[in-house]
Amino acid sequence: MQERFTRSLQWLLPGVGVKRWIFVAGFGIIVLIDAATRWLTAQGMGIHINEILDDIVDDYFPPAYLTWILSIAGVALLAVGVWMWIRAVVRIARVRNPKGFRDALVGRRLQQGYKIVAIGGGTGLSTLLRGLKRRTSNLTAIVAVSDDGGSSGRLQKELGVLPPGDVRNCLVALADDEALVTDLFRYRFTEGEGLTGHSFGNLFLAAMSGVTGNFDQAIKESSRVLNIVGRVLPATLGVVRLCAELDDGTIVEGESKISAAKRPINRVFFEPPAAAPLDEVIAAIRDADAIVLGPGSLFTSVAPNFLVSRIAREVAHAHAVKMYVCNVMTQPGETDGMTAADHVEALLANAGERICDYVIVNDEPPSRLLSAYALEGQVPVEPDTERIAALGLEPVLAAVIGETEMVRHDPEKLATVVLGIVDRTVADRATLVKPASAYRRSTAVG
Repeated sequence: MQERFTRSLQWLLPGVGVKRWIFVAGFGIIVLIDAATRWLTAQGMGIHINEILDDIVDDYFPPAYLTWILSIAGVALLAVGVWMWIRAVVRIARVRNPKGFRDALVGRRLQQGYKIVAIGGGTGLSTLLRGLKRRTSNLTAIVAVSDDGGSSGRLQKELGVLPPGDVRNCLVALADDEALVTDLFRYRFTEGEGLTGHSFGNLFLAAMSGVTGNFDQAIKESSRVLNIVGRVLPATLGVVRLCAELDDGTIVEGESKISAAKRPINRVFFEPPAAAPLDEVIAAIRDADAIVLGPGSLFTSVAPNFLVSRIAREVAHAHAVKMYVCNVMTQPGETDGMTAADHVEALLANAGERICDYVIVNDEPPSRLLSAYALEGQVPVEPDTERIAALGLEPVLAAVIGETEMVRHDPEKLATVVLGIVDRTVADRATLVKPASAYRRSTAVG
């Protein structure tokens, strides 16, 4: 009974757009009655409903009780009418969404969320998406496609498809039934000639590429099959090789070999250098309310997206709130000894544009796994916020990690910080009170 009563009151929750229309309809009835009364008065006529009712019921009820009787009858009729109307709305919602009215309401709220573009790759980007998909369905993940190692690299060499690994991770993160899909898409074959080492998700995307004719369409069809929240886009459909110039001038070709070089990286670049972005990528960036870069491997997951033509420039000139999520731990062979400011400087240098305004830096060092990571040569990234501020960016210190078997960003904590920055920036931009300096600049120009 309690559960039924709770379900019956769900329509009172904000966001479904029911109550406002009840109010509008009720107000319209009042205005219509008032207009009719004014017209009858102007014509010298009048309809006294109370007198008509008195004549009808005077023989049955004492006049002293008539007001109370009519009040109760009116309230009862109103309650029954509204109740039956709401039941009809709930039935329609359940037909359109078999999961029920609550899920229909949640879906509507997600549709009204911010338009967020997340740029990166690897497991970091999928972690961010897991948190954001509970807050908005207007998500676009732009994924680097330069991985040449493991299952992805083998499929690229053998079948000529773009590396599906990072795209697969994002599809899994945004899937409606993430638990089941995660197990299926991450399943890695351990036996079978030619299958050993491949994940099912990679093979699925490769097969879909063959069926649809191109990788972009394969992602769209896979997204439909998995019923994902938002969409996933490759940064480019061009076949490129990621290369790096090390501090001693050595050139390393291939993403999988960059970290293995074990030397500081000066810059990364594509070979061939020209890579055209998808039109949908550019459109998503221009239409975004917020753009989030990372988290993920600095030189091999995040930076490669900005080597694609126009993406860095479009992000730099976008009206959206732009932020970079710095890694929690250093990465052996790629970011050894680099502080948070070092990460930011390297990203901006490789992009060649100012592509972020905020930098989210973890300020809660891991407590349990420090010694295990130290054995791998990894340490927490130092949050040197003064240097970040000196670059003209705003550092945002926050506890955004979770410790399980690994130290990674916590999806919920990270999403909360990201949306907090967006909320604050949107509020600042919408304020009607401008600082005095703004008026002084306007006066000086005039």
